[in-house]
Amino acid sequence: MSPAPENPGVAQQFTKPQIIAHVEKSLDYTLYDAKWIPRSARFVVLGSRPRGTGTMQIYELTSGAGEVTKLTDVEKTNSFKCATFGASSLQQRQIATGDFKGNLQIWDIENLSKAPVFSHQSAHSEIINAIDGAGGLGQEGAPELVTGGRDGAVRVWDTRQSDYPVARMEPQEGEAKRDCWAVAFGDSHSAEDRTVAAGYDNGDLKLFDLKKMAVRWEKNVGNGICGLEFDRKDIMMNKLVATTLEAKFYLFDMRTEHPTKGFDMLTEKAHKSTIWAVRHLPQNRDVFVTCGGSGGLNLWKYSYPSSRVKECSDGTKEGVVGTVQSVQNVIMSSQPIASLDWSPDKMGLAVCTAFDQTFRVIIVTKLNTL
Repeated sequence: MSPAPENPGVAQQFTKPQIIAHVEKSLDYTLYDAKWIPRSARFVVLGSRPRGTGTMQIYELTSGAGEVTKLTDVEKTNSFKCATFGASSLQQRQIATGDFKGNLQIWDIENLSKAPVFSHQSAHSEIINAIDGAGGLGQEGAPELVTGGRDGAVRVWDTRQSDYPVARMEPQEGEAKRDCWAVAFGDSHSAEDRTVAAGYDNGDLKLFDLKKMAVRWEKNVGNGICGLEFDRKDIMMNKLVATTLEAKFYLFDMRTEHPTKGFDMLTEKAHKSTIWAVRHLPQNRDVFVTCGGSGGLNLWKYSYPSSRVKECSDGTKEGVVGTVQSVQNVIMSSQPIASLDWSPDKMGLAVCTAFDQTFRVIIVTKLNTL
């Protein structure tokens, strides 16, 4: 008797990447963000305690044991909302934070109990919703931070001076203020070039050219933009993903801008709920994960078209966007997953936080096959 044929569906299930919860740890406060400390097995988690104070903790992954050890636990005056290492050098590895009172601060992770090494009180008049950094971690250009706030302002800060922002993008007096929910640096391929993308609660997406100090491009995607990220910030603009309310994300090809149509894009529906964030894999910019309001993580692979540019009948050039393929998805939590950060050093290792007051260290297998 010949053996029964293998089930191709089962075989495929084990050959494609899997998303595995390696460590789950429940905490006694609301988690808003988590970031890997570069060149280490440590990560920072931060958020808000019920009494309105902020907490920042450092954990270390225990090799091979599926456990973490808490190394540092500090409490600060104001609740933390967001953080980044993006403007810090690899030697210092200082973390920048935005809080619920609109303060921007930079902390020495080896001395979190001490005062911040950089502080701008009331950098925004209301909560800082989002932060990103550029120029650190061996990248080109000045070490800068960009913040977006509920006050409708987007501000760029040079970490070498704390007196005032080096750039301001905010409503004029009398204009309606739109809550800025997401910011991202991109196009930092030289010491002079740098772009900021900002997303707002009404669906506005704006691209600010910091070299020319002007709005380069803007579009409304119809729903509030919760997350933004360029596939890599230290190259010429390549791709940008915006995640929104109502379960959609938008992927823009940023290499070719048509004079009237702007950048070509694709739209994908996922998670059946708000998509809180997007994070590209540091080791492969064509792979990214989206974080859903239903507690799910979706893994995606982007494929480029045969030609990225087409010539229009009037002689102008228009970009051509590729396609995305769903690689894997998994439900991790009963509550929204609000943040995720890939390890810059170990492919497939990530930490995410959810509103069930739990952080999870996850492992994504077989990413080298994509």
